[in-house]
Amino acid sequence: MTVKAEVTDKTAGAVTGKMLLDLGFEGGRALGDALKKVNELGLSGADLEAWVAANKPAPRIGLQQSPGYVLNLEAGNDAEQDNLDKVRATMDVLMRTPTLRSGAVMPDACPAGPEGTIPVGGVVAAENAIHPGGHSADICCSVMVTEFKDADPKAVLDAVHKATHFGPGGRANGARYSMSMDLYDAFRDNMFLKDKKILRAAIEHMGTQGDGNHFAFVGTSKVNGTTCLVTHHGSRGPGAGLYKLGMRVAEGFRKQLSKGVLKQNAWIPYDTPEGVAYWEALQLIRKWTKANHNCLHQAAVEFAGASVKERFWNEHNFVFKDGDIFWHAKGATPVNVDFLPDTNGVQIVPLNMAEPVLLIHADVNDRNLGFAPHGAGRNMSRTAHKRSMAGKTDAEIFAEETKAIDARFFSGNIDISELPSAYKSAAEVRRQMDHFGLAEVVDEIMPYGSIMAGDWERDAPWTVKARAKHAARTQEQAS
Repeated sequence: MTVKAEVTDKTAGAVTGKMLLDLGFEGGRALGDALKKVNELGLSGADLEAWVAANKPAPRIGLQQSPGYVLNLEAGNDAEQDNLDKVRATMDVLMRTPTLRSGAVMPDACPAGPEGTIPVGGVVAAENAIHPGGHSADICCSVMVTEFKDADPKAVLDAVHKATHFGPGGRANGARYSMSMDLYDAFRDNMFLKDKKILRAAIEHMGTQGDGNHFAFVGTSKVNGTTCLVTHHGSRGPGAGLYKLGMRVAEGFRKQLSKGVLKQNAWIPYDTPEGVAYWEALQLIRKWTKANHNCLHQAAVEFAGASVKERFWNEHNFVFKDGDIFWHAKGATPVNVDFLPDTNGVQIVPLNMAEPVLLIHADVNDRNLGFAPHGAGRNMSRTAHKRSMAGKTDAEIFAEETKAIDARFFSGNIDISELPSAYKSAAEVRRQMDHFGLAEVVDEIMPYGSIMAGDWERDAPWTVKARAKHAARTQEQAS
């Protein structure tokens, strides 16, 4: 009884969490730390009120009224209208994120996740904030063009087929391209990129293009008649690793600084050590990605025994800084010259394997906000497209859609979700780009042929195992 009385006396005047909440603290880790501190100091009354006033965190930021955005997208049929409605719905939610100041939607836009996620073909400007979700895992997805002085298109396509690597993972030891040691050391000095998995991927993935819509394309300039090689891919494993770590840090800031903000729209404040380090990491990933393109192009030049006339490059899935404004382009080609240190005055917009790669030019205006489409985009998912093609074999679809070009799949398996019919009408995207005054076409690289990953999962061990199990069950049921 004596012990209990002593405890009661000791805690009778203790400050409680409710008292701090009443004085203006918000719930969370800061509340627990503050509660411990004021009780250690034995504060009460006016002293407690003064301490809380001086030490309570700033109120968490809530959602804002949307500042609005520019919609450069029209619908001409039911599928396009459905896509437009979904893009508008996700942008309406996204633009309430309190850091955002303006935005735009390009003609190739399509949803890229749950409602409120920046769509492919979307652009948003954030104040003093970098949103990892604004660039997603394929950081610095980009396009490089090499124009040859005198080269045969087939020889160049054969050469890049020999030089490149599509599919999951990286290259085996002994078959790798070299990474600059200066760049590797810079990775190791960055708080994000020094991660062991990122460092390993930076070495193993150099000279690889991944899968999905990434490609190597060969064609002929409509203006010059010269052969051109075009590659499309991003930062592979290093970029995916940075995105994962960036989202983790952004989530911590989201819980600390905001309320009501969706997880996919979390941000890292630039005016923090983490923000500065993340920005520097993005620039290093940019250098790595450009080097990844360049090593494939240079290898193709050597294999083809050709001479280079010109080479240029631009990213279309990245973050661009203008003072304290950070422009996030999720699949949008920058045309603002301040964001383009690596082009020759034109930018690159691929459409699909059977259509020309467009070379464009534009000035910044109130509709494009410094950006243009990055491709053709989709009106339906890959799975929905495959369902829509039921009744024909993959080989039949492939033959119909690629009869005029030398189309190859690196894995040897056709992927109909990457054939021309899987994408929006290239002509319509071009029409809308012109209609909205986003950019003008100054040249076209007319298609000769292309290489993509193809359906590499068809031969993956887990797929083969699943097919074998299914066949065994079917045989068992039939017997």
